[in-house]
Amino acid sequence: MAEDQQTAVSQESIVKKTRVKKAPELPILERRNWLIHLHYVRKDYESCKAVIKEQLQATQGVCEYAVYVQALILRLEGKIQESLELFQTCAILNPSSPDNLKQVARSLFLLGKHKAAVEVYNEAARLNQKDWEICHNLGICYLFLKDLSKSKEQLSLALQLHRQDLSAITLGKIQLQDGDTEAAIQTFMQALQLSPENTELLTTLGLLYLQNGMFQKAFEYLGNALTYDPSNYKGILAAGCMMQSHGDYDVALSKYRIAASSVPESSPLWNNIGMCFYGKKKYVAVWKSRKSITMKQY
Repeated sequence: MAEDQQTAVSQESIVKKTRVKKAPELPILERRNWLIHLHYVRKDYESCKAVIKEQLQATQGVCEYAVYVQALILRLEGKIQESLELFQTCAILNPSSPDNLKQVARSLFLLGKHKAAVEVYNEAARLNQKDWEICHNLGICYLFLKDLSKSKEQLSLALQLHRQDLSAITLGKIQLQDGDTEAAIQTFMQALQLSPENTELLTTLGLLYLQNGMFQKAFEYLGNALTYDPSNYKGILAAGCMMQSHGDYDVALSKYRIAASSVPESSPLWNNIGMCFYGKKKYVAVWKSRKSITMKQY
């Protein structure tokens, strides 16, 4: 008898363990968030907006995630002011979220309100002091406000928090504006380590070395840029100039011919073509290229 009872208890415990547990129901505020996210990442914005509408009706408009995604979609549609108002609503619903404040600041930046964007980014930075993106965007805002000192400070801080080429490229450009070419080259070199196939960086370094008379290094970086992007206009023009200065007119013209197919309206390009023909003593061709420049200027 005791054995039978023990067997029954054992069987009951096994049934309880193997019984499929019912998934817990999500709170009403989050019930459709997964579906909103799914439609958004698939870029099915019409379906996403329909689910957002249902979610906001069910939650009386206080579902933070639904409002947040709706604001993102409005921004993609170019409705920046409406997007800003919704991100501000998110910040009210969850004032401790730095992401909400970052989006408010981003919308202000897109509206050209750079000073207001700085204030909101600073508020977001107080909530998260280790967010490189906040520092980077503050650097961009200060750049538009023409405060180059604070811009460099924030971009340098962004690079300390996270090594990425975006902040380094911007910082290097500011250093060039300040006339600090050596510091700019070092910054661009750091950026190139992070993004070795970045043709903009390779071309910029090539041009800087060319300006400083370091032709071997210039040729090396410009050559690498053209390897990754054979139609790179700036790289072609610079490489052609180097060859032209060394009297390799035919090689330079072959480079310029490639550039002319992508940028046929470039006056500097046609000027260089004319000088190549002049060097080859083909004066009729020089006249035609000069005529082409004149026509493009008027």
